Amino acid sequence: MPVANRSDDQRPYDTLRSSIAALAPWFHNIDLNGVATAPDHFLGNYPADKFARFASIVPADLTGKSVLDIGCNAGFYSVEMKRRGAERVVGIDSDDRYLAQARLATDALGFTGVEFRNLSVYDVAALGETFDLVIFMGVLYHLRHPLLALDLIREHVARDAMLFQTLQQGSPEIADVPEDHPFFEPGTYRQPAYFDAPGYPKMHFIERQFAGDWTNWWAPNAAGSQAMLRAAGFSVEAQADGDVYFCRVAPVPFGQHGPAAVYPAKGGTGS
Repeated sequence: MPVANRSDDQRPYDTLRSSIAALAPWFHNIDLNGVATAPDHFLGNYPADKFARFASIVPADLTGKSVLDIGCNAGFYSVEMKRRGAERVVGIDSDDRYLAQARLATDALGFTGVEFRNLSVYDVAALGETFDLVIFMGVLYHLRHPLLALDLIREHVARDAMLFQTLQQGSPEIADVPEDHPFFEPGTYRQPAYFDAPGYPKMHFIERQFAGDWTNWWAPNAAGSQAMLRAAGFSVEAQADGDVYFCRVAPVPFGQHGPAAVYPAKGGTGS
């Protein structure tokens, strides 16, 4: 008995499914006009479910704005910013397969004005421009030099705002810490007790693996995340879902003494 021919309407979906499968595995589950890229994701409908919990702190109207998505992966947040009207979106990642996934996703959804480039966060100066909104989510804790990355973002690409997220561990408390830290408690040789306070800014170093991933190096507590952002020249305007922060560019502390980054990127090929 002959097999019935598939309808013309079905063929584009079959082609799309084949293209998605060829680029598997996907870490972003993105709905491409009814075809999911990672329907069996171990985190569920990720990252859409997470985005729903903090979407309200992101400007709803990005008309005419430019966006840089650092560590864009398959482009979920790049797509969402286009949905909010961003005029131009640049996504960067150091994994060519992720970049291919992102290009497939934006092409399938018919978005224009999106560019994806293989570039490290440490090399953002090479972009040679600033952006109205920088997205820096799910990257910091994978970096060997996290504060350097924040410094370079602030120095070279952040014009106005940054959407930031990091893995956090430890207390959600925020301690009131002194402006200047003495070596000892006044009149003693005891180290100040506040260093052991749950809400003191801390950066937990993960020497081996976290959740089976050897690239998870850092897990700040909430106070540590916020302190690092301030130290790099960002003010926290809003927080949602525990580990997501919407920030604005602010003066860099001690900026009068020179660039904050220990190894400032030059952005060119100078002699």
